[in-house]
Amino acid sequence: MTLDDLNIILQQSENEHIEFKLASNQYDETKLMKYCVALANEKGGQLLLGVNDNREIKGTNAFRDIGQIKSKILKKLHFRVDVYEFKTDDGRVIVFDIPSRPIGTPLNHEGAYLMRSGEELVAMTADQLQRIFSEGKPVFELQIAKENVEGSEVVKLLDIQSYFDLRKLPLPETREAIFDRFIREKLIVKNINGLYDITNIGAILFAKELDSFDRIGRKSVRIIVYDGNSKIKTKRDIHGNKGYAVGFESLIHYIMGQIPANEVIEEALRENTPMYPKLAIRELVANAIIHQDFIVGGSSVMIEIYDNRIEISNPGKPIITTDRFIDEYQSRNEKLADLMRRLRICEEKGSGIDKALFEIEFYQLPALDIRESAIRTIVTMFSHKPFKKMDKIERITACYQHCCLKYVMSETMTNSSFRERFGLADTRKNTEVISKVIGHTMDDGKIKYANPESTSKRYVRYIPYWA
Repeated sequence: MTLDDLNIILQQSENEHIEFKLASNQYDETKLMKYCVALANEKGGQLLLGVNDNREIKGTNAFRDIGQIKSKILKKLHFRVDVYEFKTDDGRVIVFDIPSRPIGTPLNHEGAYLMRSGEELVAMTADQLQRIFSEGKPVFELQIAKENVEGSEVVKLLDIQSYFDLRKLPLPETREAIFDRFIREKLIVKNINGLYDITNIGAILFAKELDSFDRIGRKSVRIIVYDGNSKIKTKRDIHGNKGYAVGFESLIHYIMGQIPANEVIEEALRENTPMYPKLAIRELVANAIIHQDFIVGGSSVMIEIYDNRIEISNPGKPIITTDRFIDEYQSRNEKLADLMRRLRICEEKGSGIDKALFEIEFYQLPALDIRESAIRTIVTMFSHKPFKKMDKIERITACYQHCCLKYVMSETMTNSSFRERFGLADTRKNTEVISKVIGHTMDDGKIKYANPESTSKRYVRYIPYWA
């Protein structure tokens, strides 16, 4: 590592591979060992001593004997860490260049499998460890759900016709041609016994009954309808039992049937309209299915319907930050996502949340609440609420999401566009209220000026902080 390499690192903020510590006079040796293990478990990175959180070199007097600390790390942790010492005009910097752990092998310090969580070092969860142990094995979709199945049994277990209907393809005339298509899609595999193995993706998408497959039967979608706005009283609690592709349309139809309706009176006609847009429900449910973590045991996609909101959640913490759901796309189940797109169940890569937000804004609903719990990702859509009744956090979230939506549509947010998002009249009072919300959102670091040099307040435009 050279001084140029150090300068490149200092241009980056702390992330999953970089950690800065001031350590002006000394640094705890045990803590160093723990950070080496944590960074290795996160696939390697650099720990810098003598640098503050603002990436400013302040200098450190820790570990004056570089060779000695290298030897201690090797003896204690049984893997090599390269250590570099730089003497700059601003002070001395030590860089610990930590390699990634081996594939499928988490590392531990005195029995503790560590990872970083903000400024803390914490133990990895059982699910995180399981994901590491699964590395190097076939991805979940291609693992086998049922082995050594006769051809006639494949037809009994899987809804063959649905695949061809959804792909808008004619059903082949022979079973051999049908099975050839399923083999190419990796829905089934012909094994050395001349029989068939049904893969997880074949079962999870096309099972006539999911509980026919012991390994994935508990991954059926669960729908709970509550009486009121809390979990105190449950009206209905059902589990779908069809494969996701086979049962998707009936699933959405059932959800829409459980959602309260708003009564609209227009031109002397009464009309009941759904409280939430169907397209938004469809995209958010498909998103939850695609992005779920199948390794999390005993858990499935859940749709919980309350009088004032609907919560759609999936097992697993998100693999990108929640405030980047609108513009970023990364699925932990790429084969499932690809096939669901080709089956026309969900939108093209990365556009599902965009379409859901567009519908939500068209209905003038509050912003989506996207958050993560210890083992789940939860997206909440709320029923209609007047802008004047929204609290500060709700308004800031709506402003940020509107700004993101405009940006991914190759447009920019303005005071006028955000005011129109809530159907507010073009008055001086409303313009001032919206300006205040925009100011709060900027103070939170969520948005910024599209052109910082512009001096016109009337025509100022905004873009997301990451743009």
